[in-house]
This record gives sequence, structure tokens and C-alpha cells, in this order.
Amino acid sequence: MKFIETPLKDVYILEPAVFGDQRGFFMETWNREKFREAGFDLDFVQDNHSRSARGILRGLHFQMEHTQGKLVRVTSGEVFDVAVDLRQSSPTLGQWFGVSLSAENQRMLWVPPGFAHGFYVTSEYADFLYKCTDSYHPASEQTLAWDDPTVGIEWPVPAGETPQLSAKDGEGHNWESCPRFD
Repeated sequence: MKFIETPLKDVYILEPAVFGDQRGFFMETWNREKFREAGFDLDFVQDNHSRSARGILRGLHFQMEHTQGKLVRVTSGEVFDVAVDLRQSSPTLGQWFGVSLSAENQRMLWVPPGFAHGFYVTSEYADFLYKCTDSYHPASEQTLAWDDPTVGIEWPVPAGETPQLSAKDGEGHNWESCPRFD
């Protein structure tokens, strides 16, 4: 497993070793000891799986209580995955990072607690899996507006199109009113 630093402090792209032949492939996506050796002492408590069609944008979500770290990957299709740093004490506060995750590139992204997270589906559909370090807590869930101009995420939305959003995601906080972590 390769752990690749990103421009955001504590966010990493992970590239698992993939062993393939004419029958298909095998890869290890989670191994507690290997992660610990790389400096990640994680305890996952919940696994989630979502399927979304092309043009759907989910996020940018975070929880103020039961703050979740997420190890995310795509098992079919492709998404543009984004993390935004919401940690007041971080040198990368307010900055974002985006990366293409797909069944083809088999990359994963580690999004630690204290970040807003979301993705935009660029393929016909995508199956998105994420391991979480804490349970879903709807009472403390928040959303940062996907199109906030201060954050300025460069989503790969085709010209003239608007992503499909849930009602909740369409009413996200702007940067100025967005809650932050200590």
C-alpha cells in the first residue's frame, strides 16, 4: 500500500498493491497493522455503500459530533472526490483537494475527522464505499455549499449543466457561516 501526501494536511491518496492475471485481480484495501505501521491508528465502526448516477453530487458533508474519518473508494464507475479542511488550527484551513477515484485506478482517499467531504459522479453510475471511524449522527450533520465561491472547488461539471443535489445539499452553509472544528 502506498500512502501519498496531498496538498491538504493529513489527507492521503492510497494506492493498494493489485495482483492481477487472466482471472481478474486481488487487492487488500484495509489491514490494521499495515495502516498502523504507516502512522494511521484507525478504528472503523461503520461501512457504507452508495450508488449514484452521472451528474449527482453528494456533499459536502460533515458531523460536528461523532466526527467521522472516512476511507473512501469506488468499486464501479468514477467520481471526483473532494475534501475541504474545516480545522481552525490547520495550516490548510479552507483549502480543498479533489481527486478522481475509479474502479479502474483503484485508488482510495483518507479523509480525516474535521473535513467536509463530497463527490461528483462522472461515469454513467458509480458505487462508492466508505469506512467510517464513527457512526452516522444525523442530529449533528452539516453541509458546506458545494459551490461556495470562497472555497472555489473546481468540480468537473460540464459547461451548462448543474449537478443533481438532494434538498439538504442544496441548502449548505456558505464559508462564512460554516461551522468549524477547533
